[in-house]
Order: sequence, then C-alpha cells, then structure tokens
Amino acid sequence: MQESTIHRRRERLNKITDGLGLGDAYDATIERIRAQDGDKSRLGMGALLWVCHAERPLEVDELCYALAVELGSTDFNPQNVPSVLTLVSCCQGLIAVDKEASTVRLIHFTLKEYLCSRPDIFGRHRSIMAEICLTYLNSEKLKALSPDPSPLILLGTPFLRYCSLYWGVHAKRDFSDHVRSLALELLQDYDSHVSAISLLASVMWVGDWRPGMSSQFSGLHCASFFGIAEGVIALIGMEGYDINKGDFFGHTPLAWAAQRGHEGVVKILLRRAEINPDKADKYGNTPLTQAARGGYEGVVKVLLERSDVNPEKLDGDCLRPLERAAQGGHEGIVKALLERGGVDPNEPDSFGRTALLKAALNGHEKVVKILLAQVVDPDKPDRHGSTPLLVAAQYGYESIVKMLLGREEVDREKRDNDGDTPLSCAARYGHERIVKILLEKERVNPDNTDYYGRTPLRCAVRNGHKGVVELLKLHQAAAHVTPLGPGDTTR
Repeated sequence: MQESTIHRRRERLNKITDGLGLGDAYDATIERIRAQDGDKSRLGMGALLWVCHAERPLEVDELCYALAVELGSTDFNPQNVPSVLTLVSCCQGLIAVDKEASTVRLIHFTLKEYLCSRPDIFGRHRSIMAEICLTYLNSEKLKALSPDPSPLILLGTPFLRYCSLYWGVHAKRDFSDHVRSLALELLQDYDSHVSAISLLASVMWVGDWRPGMSSQFSGLHCASFFGIAEGVIALIGMEGYDINKGDFFGHTPLAWAAQRGHEGVVKILLRRAEINPDKADKYGNTPLTQAARGGYEGVVKVLLERSDVNPEKLDGDCLRPLERAAQGGHEGIVKALLERGGVDPNEPDSFGRTALLKAALNGHEKVVKILLAQVVDPDKPDRHGSTPLLVAAQYGYESIVKMLLGREEVDREKRDNDGDTPLSCAARYGHERIVKILLEKERVNPDNTDYYGRTPLRCAVRNGHKGVVELLKLHQAAAHVTPLGPGDTTR
C-alpha cells in the first residue's frame, strides 16, 4: 500500500476515533491479543488479518480452516481447526459472527480503518494470505481429490472455493519468493487439480459445465487469468506448454489475459514468436473483442499495434470490436480503433445497428461525439427503422438529442417501422425537455400520427405525462393564433 494512502487513512481514522474515543481502545485491545498465552495470540491476530483483508466476507468454516493451515506443511491436519467460540474469545471481542449470513465480521467499520492504517500490525499480509491459500491447495488432501469431485466430497473442504478464486489475487499483489515456489508447484499440474473446476465455475454459465472440462485449463491459462506476470514468464520457459492452446471454451492464455485486462501479461505473451494474437475461441471472440467488451483500453492499444490483429473481425454475435466498445461507452477504445484505420464506423451489425446508434441507444454522449466527428451517416436506421435521434429521444438522452439535431443530415421527422417519430417517442415516455427542444425546431409536426393513428399528444395523455401534455397543447394553441393584419383590431 502506498504511503500516501496509509496517511490519508490515518487522518480519516483519527477524525473518527478521536470523536468516538476508539483509537486508544483499539491499541489496548491489540496489545491484549498479542499478550495472550500459547496459540491464542496467533489465532487472534490471524483471525483479524483474514476478516480485515479477505476479498469477500468469510464464512465461519472458511475462517476456521484458514487458521488451521500450517505454513511449510505438506498436508492439512483437520485437528488444527479451531472452534468459532475459540476465535471470538481470542480476538477479545473485535470480531462477531453474523448468524443470518453465517459470516464473520469486524465489530465496527472504524476497526477496519484502524487495521488498514497500521501496516506494521500484520506485515506483508498479502504474501501471508497467498502462502496460506497455496499451502492448503498444495496439501496432499487436496491433491488426492478428483478434478471433478462430487458435491458431497466438497463438503469436507470449506476453504477450497476461497483459495481457488483468490490465491492469485493475493499473490499478484505480493509475489514473494516463497509464494512463487508454491504457485509453480500448483500451476505445473493445474489441469488435474480440483481447484481448476472451482475457478472455472466462477466465470462460466451453469449450462456450460461438462465433466472433464478443467483438464484443458492449464497452469498457463490460470496464471494468465490472474495476471501473474512472474508465473507466466516461468511457465512459458518450460517445455510442454503450447502458448496457443485453447481450453474448454477455446480461450488461449492470451484471451484470458485480454478478457481480464492484464496488460502486462498480454505484452509478455505477445513477445513470443509463436503467438497467434487473433485466435478466436469457440464462440468467435478474439482477444481484441474480449478487451474491447471489457473496456480495457491499454490491452486494446497493445493488440492494435500488431498487424496480424484484425480490428474488423466479427465475434459470435456478429459484432465488431468497434460496436462492442461503442455499446459499452468506452470512448478511449473507440478512438484507438478508429485511429488504427481500416475500421468502417458506418458498418451495421446483423440488426442494422451502427456504432453510432448503439452509443445513442445506451446514452454514451462522449462516444456519440467521437463518432459524429468521423465520416458517418448520423441518420442511418436499423432494421426496425430506429435512428440515433429516435432512440436518444425515446430514452431521454437530452445532450445526444441536441448533438444530433445539430446535424443538417438528420431527419427530425423520420419514422420507424411503427410510424413513430422522435417527438412521439419523447412524448410517450414523458421526456419534457426533449419534447420542448423538438417543438422549437423547424420541420417538426406535432400533429403527425403513427401507423395506428396516435398523435404525440394522445401518447402523452394515455401515459399520464401531464407536463408533456401541457407543452403540446400550448404549442397547438400558439400555432392556431391568427396574426393581426395592418389596421385590424379584431381577432
């Protein structure tokens, strides 16, 4: 943790604890925990470490098993598992059990601030937590389990899921020499380890699970998944690792790193002469598609530096990286793709939706602005006849409506396949400001009907939008006033 972050936490904590009188109380309690006899001090401080720094709230059994792991041991001894009552006692009242959620928590939010502002209390806690997770995963008990165990067998391994999902998170933040040794021990036989299926289960659809699927998920896939650069470097230097090998999903190590935004690992993998940076998985997604969808601008830029990466390649949904980025509002990625060249911003997807329409549909103002600066058709409809202006009016994106109305090519009365116009859509959904903006423009007829005979006024009345109704009535009244002629004093 950076010193500036710790300093800010201490200042914030001091303001809170000074007012509540807790700072001195926490100091005294920590000293009492450390002064306990026998194993009580280790259990108390260990429990505080895990409850404070775990990646998610720990269940009671998970915490008890974490504290039973003996660093340096090759196996796990269940007799070391303490009871929760023992843990609560050893922590001198600083932790509590949430009975409804069956999780363990600190007694007050200021305690977490206190512990995080005192790095001297736990030392290199990330490295310690990674070592404990890896020691558990490398134990003979876990190695002996089938890679596809039954749910009944897993009941006896309550710490397995946490370790499988988060050992890499802890290790990446503090990859000590001991962590490196333990990690490589796990990763070299990862495709036959029970933790592989636990990790995959956290990122796959339930219907995708198949027996034996983890056998294709290697240690290199895992290290790339977590973004552990040192692990990737060590593994690709060993014999027998195919850097382009796909797992059950067809994901290569590069695809996993790109999908999860690990720019450093992407760069390491791209340095290999044998790498195929444009290999698609079984769903048609390339590393570039994955990174564009996730909004990982740095990864996208690194991939676009490669001439053998196709920026127009369709994914399994027939979408290009540009459409993915526009849909997600990732303006930096949109810029990078357009600057690469060879990317047509007017190319529609299978539903006829351009990148501009997708950005307008999702309210991404900055992306719309970037695309309008290109040579684009700002009025191109999709298969339903919806234009960027119509969808922006329908969803109430005022700033986007204004930008589009500033383009002369945009037809303000263009209808979709139901006969709706931008005005009727704005009226139907009660967007008063957009209705007002449209009414102030020329070539907007408030009396136009859709193909079912409904006017914007009728749509507003039907949906109970009183403000829009008043606007439309006032506009109609103003439009029907006959101007006075010269010398005429009557109406």
